[in-house]
Amino acid sequence: MGIFGLYTLGWPYVLDAYVLFMVCLGTVIGIVVGTLPGLTTTMSVAVMTPLTFTMSPQAAFALLMGTYCGAQYGCAISAVLVNIPGTPAGLMTILDGYPMAQRGEAGRALGLSIWGSFIGGIVGIAVLGFFAPPIAEFALRFGSQEYFGVMVFGLSVIVYVSYGSMIKGLFSGLLGILLGCIGFDPVTAYPRYYFGSVDLMGGLELIPMMIGCFGVAELLSIAEKKMSLPKAIYKITIRSLFPTLVEFIKLIPTLIRSSLIGLFIGILPAAGGTIASIVAYGVEKRCSKNPERFGHGAPEGVTAAETANNSSTGGAMIPFLTLGIPGDAVTAVLIGALLIHGLQPGPMLFQNNPEVVSSMFILLALSNFLFVIFGIVWANGFARLINVSYGIMVPTIMTLCVVGSYAIRNSFFDIGVLGFFGILGFLMKKVEMSPAPMVLGFILGPMIENNLRRGLISSFGDFSTFFTRPLSALFLSLTLLVLVSPYIVQLFTGRKMERIVETD
Repeated sequence: MGIFGLYTLGWPYVLDAYVLFMVCLGTVIGIVVGTLPGLTTTMSVAVMTPLTFTMSPQAAFALLMGTYCGAQYGCAISAVLVNIPGTPAGLMTILDGYPMAQRGEAGRALGLSIWGSFIGGIVGIAVLGFFAPPIAEFALRFGSQEYFGVMVFGLSVIVYVSYGSMIKGLFSGLLGILLGCIGFDPVTAYPRYYFGSVDLMGGLELIPMMIGCFGVAELLSIAEKKMSLPKAIYKITIRSLFPTLVEFIKLIPTLIRSSLIGLFIGILPAAGGTIASIVAYGVEKRCSKNPERFGHGAPEGVTAAETANNSSTGGAMIPFLTLGIPGDAVTAVLIGALLIHGLQPGPMLFQNNPEVVSSMFILLALSNFLFVIFGIVWANGFARLINVSYGIMVPTIMTLCVVGSYAIRNSFFDIGVLGFFGILGFLMKKVEMSPAPMVLGFILGPMIENNLRRGLISSFGDFSTFFTRPLSALFLSLTLLVLVSPYIVQLFTGRKMERIVETD
């Protein structure tokens, strides 16, 4: 499928009333989740995933893509109005967005976040359309050895960028790989690690595990903190959401720089919007003629953070769609969504289901236009959502988590899985161990094992084939470099390499 097909093939599936309703609903849900502090983009997509079980792939991804894009923008609302990021990706927006609101420019700050998010998102989607087909076509030449190298590399990067120490991230990832081994052996079909439980013979279900780690764990953290929010007192006019022509022209260099930074960081496996916004903000401050204004209400700061945050969305979709490697924690959840609809992420998706890839691309673009419309028309309404009581929000979302987990197989066992991983995810965060590598290890682990064993079978047990094939050797070398780089930096500089906070 060429670039032209990626833009056009999915339109007959997208131009359906039900699919259009789902993308609108998803965008609204995403903005609401992004606006409410404490909830994350990953959590919102994970909670929505089981609700798509009976939908067509196009309707399912309309809901999920809308939620993804809406939440990426929505985090700016609470960041600007109450100095609390709705999701981790809004962390840098606080620095200049809230000072602007305090001096009476809340509408202007929200407007900059809307248009920065939109431009960044569209740039990311445009590049996705340009690069994804040739990358997927090239990846079709991969054998088991190449896929093994790519997936090990993806898992190593995920471990590296998660919060806490790298050793904890590595342990979390290895735990996920071990959990992925529960059930039938993929080659011999012999049950393993099931401890006599019939429910475990088929392995753990991905959806209850994801919702537990990302959803229930977040809700338990919110309940523990007994969070309360200041009341939003700002009156936002539609006119204030539109920057003047002069201001927009001045911001064009910022938009270009931040879009490219977000795109590049989004392409890196597991990096995501949080890291993109941090890097873009730092670069913009360094490039500014008046860096002292940053942190005191600089429009360039808000624009840079939000543009990079949303540009990373399109970038994260490139490794996800073309290689089956999650570009961030959200696309890891989307891999699970593809799997429950019987679709295999990676280059074969372009060959076997081109209409699904095209419709996902179109829905991603449509979601960006929708959050602009909703963000402008309902700016005051979304701002008032910040005042929703956590006493109402937490039990409502917990109910959705339980129902969604039960609905996958109509099994009470999966509710137990939800509770177990919810508590486990909560405890892991208490000891600063990210649950994201565990979930991603659970997804990638069986794929790594399959390709390892297939590679050994095809080479009659010769391990050297993984190091003599150029691409496989390249990715395994990059994996080693990623894992030892912090120690190399420490050896030559005498200080530990600074880690970045967890992505969304």
